[in-house]
Amino acid sequence: MNKKLMAVAVAGVLTAPAAFAQSSNVELYGRANIGIDNYRATGGTNPNLDRESRVRIFDNASRVGLRGTEDLGGGLKAIFQFESGVNVDNGSNTGQSGAVNGSSGFWTSRDSYAGLAGNWGQVTFGKQSIYWANGLNGQFQANYINLEIPWENGTVMSRLGSTVARQPNVVAYTSPTFAGINGTFSYSPSDQEGVQNQGGAGAVDTDGRIWAATLRGTWGGIYAQYDYMNRDFNTIKATGFQRQNTAHKLGLSWGYMPGARFGGTYVRAYDDGNPTIGNTVNPAIHPKARQDGWTLFWEHTFGQFQALASYGQTGDVKDCGLNPVRACGDSSAKGYVIGGRYFMSKRTWLYLTYNQVSNKSNGFSDYAGASMTSVTPGDVPAVAGSANTPYGADPKVFALGLFHAF
Repeated sequence: MNKKLMAVAVAGVLTAPAAFAQSSNVELYGRANIGIDNYRATGGTNPNLDRESRVRIFDNASRVGLRGTEDLGGGLKAIFQFESGVNVDNGSNTGQSGAVNGSSGFWTSRDSYAGLAGNWGQVTFGKQSIYWANGLNGQFQANYINLEIPWENGTVMSRLGSTVARQPNVVAYTSPTFAGINGTFSYSPSDQEGVQNQGGAGAVDTDGRIWAATLRGTWGGIYAQYDYMNRDFNTIKATGFQRQNTAHKLGLSWGYMPGARFGGTYVRAYDDGNPTIGNTVNPAIHPKARQDGWTLFWEHTFGQFQALASYGQTGDVKDCGLNPVRACGDSSAKGYVIGGRYFMSKRTWLYLTYNQVSNKSNGFSDYAGASMTSVTPGDVPAVAGSANTPYGADPKVFALGLFHAF
């Protein structure tokens, strides 16, 4: 059935009759990304905490969405997107460990917004991605297969990373493109919206917020992207302490032929006041810790087959505080991905992949995207050094998957 006709049918169920005036500009789209894999995380400093091998039927970021435009005249358009994650493997909103996957299981759980667009750019309001999307750089987990090196998008290193990804309550401006360059600038009140009281024990000031920017450049086969985010958490009134998280990411790649690209990303995260890095009792005495990471990736198409590979490392956490439980030395990690896709059509392919992360004794980097980890809920709590955290363990995932887009 034609996607636009399907979208009209859906719109008829979900909207008032007046919506049919723009029904010809509404598109129904989505994807299924499912398969079978084997996960384990063994070799940690405490062998009693090893995650032994287990077979899983997995889903990675399957989704369904509606998007469309309405011409308002004078070059102005109304735009919208409502995108929802669906777990095809289990029909719920939980990932492989049983933990809740916040990007699935309910309406508009993924990037969803409404706004206005014109030759001046566009402004959108809603739940939108900040910082972590890589564009053409390292698309493995985003658009190709099941997983990527955890820190390739800047969110999960062995101990630090960005604290934002797909963020609710965002207003974003995206500029038009000049000389191959455009940018997106985002703001969110973030933690302010959840504050219920201004006094009493544990009271906080409503001063949390997120600022972010993404700059993109395309020149022939060259693609470059720089991402920045700064997050201030609400200030704790009793101590005057405010945790801050800042992250930078720079990516560059070269598409040297159709279906072939080589490039890499470099990430740096700062976290001022994170108790998992500094003092677990009084985070206010913790300095601004930082951790760096990098990855290289390669993809090349041979007829109906595309080979994929990436390799990356993180350094140890620097400028640590006085954490009495978990030191920051030996907190680095290495990771790699090897695999390939066999194209059955332009929208459907099979893939086979092997992913591994090797953590040092004081780090634990795992596959957190789409809740793909098999570390059970509560095993990695907010306080570093918990008896349940499998520090030093090395996650490994071998997978056979099917990807279909519509």
